[in-house]
Amino acid sequence: MDHREKIQLLNKVIETEPKNTAAYYMRGIAKYALKEYAGAIQDYNKAIELNEHLHEAYYNRGLVKSEFSDYSGEIQDYTKAIEINPKYADAYYNRGVAKCKLTDYSGAIQDFTKAIEINPDYAGAYNNRGLAKGEISDYKGEIQDLTKAIEINPNYAKAYYNRGFARIGLKDYSGAFQDYTKAIEINPNDDEAYFKRGIVKHKLGDKNGACLDWSQASKLGNSKAHDFVQQFCKAKKYLEEGDNKLDIKDYSGAIEDYTKVIEIDTNNDTAYYNRGIAKFGINDNSGAIKDYTKAIEIRPNNAKAYIGRGLSKMLLFDKNGACLDWSKAGELGDSDAYDLIKKYC
Repeated sequence: MDHREKIQLLNKVIETEPKNTAAYYMRGIAKYALKEYAGAIQDYNKAIELNEHLHEAYYNRGLVKSEFSDYSGEIQDYTKAIEINPKYADAYYNRGVAKCKLTDYSGAIQDFTKAIEINPDYAGAYNNRGLAKGEISDYKGEIQDLTKAIEINPNYAKAYYNRGFARIGLKDYSGAFQDYTKAIEINPNDDEAYFKRGIVKHKLGDKNGACLDWSQASKLGNSKAHDFVQQFCKAKKYLEEGDNKLDIKDYSGAIEDYTKVIEIDTNNDTAYYNRGIAKFGINDNSGAIKDYTKAIEIRPNNAKAYIGRGLSKMLLFDKNGACLDWSKAGELGDSDAYDLIKKYC
């Protein structure tokens, strides 16, 4: 019997037994399943009117109010359900969820803790308590709770995803990579897990792997991943093409490719540095100096950029500026700098 058939049957029961509390309650459940939320609330209201101690009706009415984003009303209903049944773990859990939506994270943590006291194997409560702890910057506590949720339910994909996000906050990128990989193993259609794993791979220097993950996330409908593919992965392609042209001394072609990279990714220090080399190759030393300077602004420990800028300055008869740049490159550990200083300074 489907939900629509159940409603028709319960309508007949209510016609003959207008004070049948269970019939109103069950019809409310069926209407909720069909997303007829207003009708579901009316039925739960009637069930409560007939039996004010029916804690399940308060609880279910709270669930319906959540669909209307009536979080305060939702909390009131869960609170009433708890007053009637103080051991109602699900009511504590959902009240905690509603409190999170109202940014009452301390109150939410208390509710999730109570749900766990009643049901120590409540994986969802550990997961959500972890998220609430993360909102108050207790990242270690967050990871502990998410780990416990995974211990209880090793196939809890969302807990792996959430722990991965927490580990990013602690800059544990290797751990985050492992968690997102596990989340994807459990749920291969999790576009957000692919997207976040792409970010982690990028942080770990695996730019090709990052592009593969973002491409997969984009295929699964993730618009943010699509933007990342456009920004970072196309830039990578142009960067490689520019490098190939630089190798064969096609400086003008290389400059065009590096300029495309910079248009896509304005903070790509490698593109600025390499474009500086290409401009040096066509004797555009003023342009080269500007590019080396930008590369240094983005990555101040780029010794090679100081070397290149020094060479361009020397060709523009700025000997003092050149020697200062080479001295800085030497401080950053580039041994070639001292050879240049000995020769020209």
